[in-house]
Amino acid sequence: MEEIELGDGSALDPSAGVTYAWNNLNVYAGGGTMFKKSPKVHILKNDNADVITVSGMCEGGQLLAIMGASGAGKTTLLNVLTYRTRKLEIDGGIHINGKAVDKRTIAGVSAYVQQEDLFTGIFTVKEQLHFNVGANNNGSTAQLRIGKEVSQRERRKRVTEVMTELGLNKCADTRIGIPGRVKGISGGEKKRLAFACEMITNPLLLLCDEPTSGLDSFMAQSVVKAMKRLTRLGKTVIATIHQPNSEVFAMFDRLLILAEGRVAFLGEVSEAHLFFTRMERPCPANYNPGDHFIYTLAVRGGKEEECRQFISHVCDSFRDAEGKDMDKRIEGAMKPPKNGDPLSDIKLPKSPYRATWFNQFWAMLKRSALEVIRDPLLLGVKIGQTMFFAVVFGLIYLNVNQKGSYDVAARNLSSVLFIFITNLTFSNMFPVITTFSAVMPLFLREHWNGLYRTDVYFLTKTLVEIPIYLLGPFLFMLTSYYMVGLRAGAEYFFVCSAIMILVSNVAVSYGYMISCISKNYQTALVISTPLTLPLMLFGGFYVQDSTIPVYLDWMSYLSWFKYGFEATSINQWNDYLVYNNTIDPDHTLPFDFGNFVLERLHFPASNFGVDIGALCALLVGYRVLAFLLLLLKTYQ
Repeated sequence: MEEIELGDGSALDPSAGVTYAWNNLNVYAGGGTMFKKSPKVHILKNDNADVITVSGMCEGGQLLAIMGASGAGKTTLLNVLTYRTRKLEIDGGIHINGKAVDKRTIAGVSAYVQQEDLFTGIFTVKEQLHFNVGANNNGSTAQLRIGKEVSQRERRKRVTEVMTELGLNKCADTRIGIPGRVKGISGGEKKRLAFACEMITNPLLLLCDEPTSGLDSFMAQSVVKAMKRLTRLGKTVIATIHQPNSEVFAMFDRLLILAEGRVAFLGEVSEAHLFFTRMERPCPANYNPGDHFIYTLAVRGGKEEECRQFISHVCDSFRDAEGKDMDKRIEGAMKPPKNGDPLSDIKLPKSPYRATWFNQFWAMLKRSALEVIRDPLLLGVKIGQTMFFAVVFGLIYLNVNQKGSYDVAARNLSSVLFIFITNLTFSNMFPVITTFSAVMPLFLREHWNGLYRTDVYFLTKTLVEIPIYLLGPFLFMLTSYYMVGLRAGAEYFFVCSAIMILVSNVAVSYGYMISCISKNYQTALVISTPLTLPLMLFGGFYVQDSTIPVYLDWMSYLSWFKYGFEATSINQWNDYLVYNNTIDPDHTLPFDFGNFVLERLHFPASNFGVDIGALCALLVGYRVLAFLLLLLKTYQ
């Protein structure tokens, strides 16, 4: 019989299969905060502490469907079985082939298809699958989910096979799409792609959360048929199903029906009909059994107490009759076989990541670069916005250095410098607050699936955006600098441009920090202005340092507005000489007007180096803080 390569490159006989069993599972959600602790709340529960709460099993070569009404505990149970329960407390045992397992073991032998479809929208279907397995047309070896023992040829072959099995060939070269921005594949095709991304690693154990959600009847059947094909290879497949049609329901091998966090039934599909007949709720002829079972055990509005009493009766009846025989089978499955270690043939990964740091870096760098190159909103709109504001400000302050007295011109030029800093801050900070917050669910899923490390993700996402935030500010200054009449001389232009580029990138770092601290994009938008406005107020233009209240003085040291304004002012005014044409037509008596302006602004020329150093420190500091905040999210 042909051997199948696992995600880590180890080979197992596909007919061997695994028996996945769980016993006495209690799941608690601990409420409260660090200051107030709330009582534990049962999620998978039973009011009788002496009774098994949730137990079950699925053998190799079987498809187990977990069914129940909304809120019955289906997704919670699936998260427990995949060890994705950071905020939940769990009691009970989980075993594979009779051996207690942990998160590392589950990661080595299973795959999890989650309910929400999350992808990189600029990828095509084929590129997404190649990214998952590390296959590449140029022969690179960026193994992300499959070990290095598998050749590039085998990877590409596996991608082709999975696309054929799930009917993805027609959309293979179509971008997945970004809602409202990039047209992509249909919802049904996205669901099949999510399934394909997990099937591609040939897992021994496949767990699926609502794999048919959002699909029409035909495509739902095709997905379940694909799961059935896996069971014929000896694999163990467990899936939550909400409303299967009759054809899909008929393909299930076993049912686990949950109601109010308890087991209402576990057994063969044919046995379910007999059980509900015994409960005096037989399935009517020509009626979908799945709909009937779910409706029977649902808590309906206006009849809550009556429904809960019936659910309790059903669960107790199953426990006292069919459940006793099932308990014996589960207890047997929890015992290790006598012929040695049941998992000794499974080569578990030493690290949660299949690829090396270097391979992760290059794979993610390529994807991040494609996100920038293929995103018209980021490139076209960004450059267009930069040039638009450069021209607008250039026209508003056109030759402002030649209007009015020297004193008026100096005030206007100081306003120009600060408005440039403010514009470059907000125009560069706001676009990046979506960099992490808008894709946080995708990042967390891929990270927890072992595709890449947090530092790799953060580094590549920020590296590919550097050229944009170098080019944008420079084009802005190139357009507006001489229009408004700032200090003549190439050296002053390039120094001012360099400072503005530095200011822009500090603002980008600050935007990254806001993005990483926020739960989602909407939150980032809400908090960005109140977090930035105080730093702008303490920038030295509206309020001078000497007048800032002592209890708020510390905020000025965090303000890149302050350091940028001071540095550009020094570049503009240091040793800037003017002449009085009335009394000195030959320009022999220069007046040190520039240093007078700096003195009035309380900007010592000696602070120039300090300002540049402070801007560099803020750039690095805010970026490091952003990374630490992102890293913290992976532990929550």
